[in-house]
Amino acid sequence: MTDLKLAGADSGAEAPWTLARIKARLADAPAQPVDPQWLRRLQADPRVGVQHALQQYQRRVLAAEQAQAALAGRLRLERQFWPQFPLIAGVDEVGRGPLAGPVVTAAVILPHDFALVGVDDSKRLSAKKRAALYPEILGQALAVGIGVGSADLIDRENIYHATELTMAQAINQLAWRPQLILVDAMTIPVPIRQEKLIKGDQKSASIAAASIVAKQVRDHLMAMYDQVYPGYDFAQNAGYGTAAHLAGLARLGPCPIHRRSFSPVQAAGR
Repeated sequence: MTDLKLAGADSGAEAPWTLARIKARLADAPAQPVDPQWLRRLQADPRVGVQHALQQYQRRVLAAEQAQAALAGRLRLERQFWPQFPLIAGVDEVGRGPLAGPVVTAAVILPHDFALVGVDDSKRLSAKKRAALYPEILGQALAVGIGVGSADLIDRENIYHATELTMAQAINQLAWRPQLILVDAMTIPVPIRQEKLIKGDQKSASIAAASIVAKQVRDHLMAMYDQVYPGYDFAQNAGYGTAAHLAGLARLGPCPIHRRSFSPVQAAGR
């Protein structure tokens, strides 16, 4: 039997620690703090399994520290402006490039104690991670507004201006009127001070949160449109010009959510 007696491990009393018990205790970390003296004793434990469990724990701790540091970096702008502008909205869009479907925008006002790690530019997150963060953002945000710009609006106004108008729609949907807007290199037609950032969804937690919300909303819409207009593979391509989408467009022609001002759609409609 390879029990190790570790004095002072959590309880202050000497107790046997099997490998299974050590693994279970380390699995709770870093959510549950671990006694540093106990960790030092583990480092001297000759069992390979204990050292492997300790290395896994250390990697988790490092990843958690890096995630906290990344969140702090993405909150730097908000913390800089919050004393003067307590209500700051981050705004972002999804869907400027597809051949079909709306452009979707989101505006998010975060609380000053926002601590949801992992919030980042939606393009840098897996679908699973976005799906996990989405309800957490909705639950923690002070306010969330959504704007949906149709294919007709895009064809009429051009994609750039349609995106600006749809961002204004998202701002106007907020339950609270923001005092400052952080936006990713766009100009929103609302009479509110705006800070325009390059790659803002990587620099601002508010913009990153908005990008995740907009992405999730648009993906859900396109999955619905896939049922309404089958044959274009919208659930998989979200309206982008993939081979399957282009094949469906050539075979079926444009459907009501196609952007007829976009050249591949124009070519298919002739």
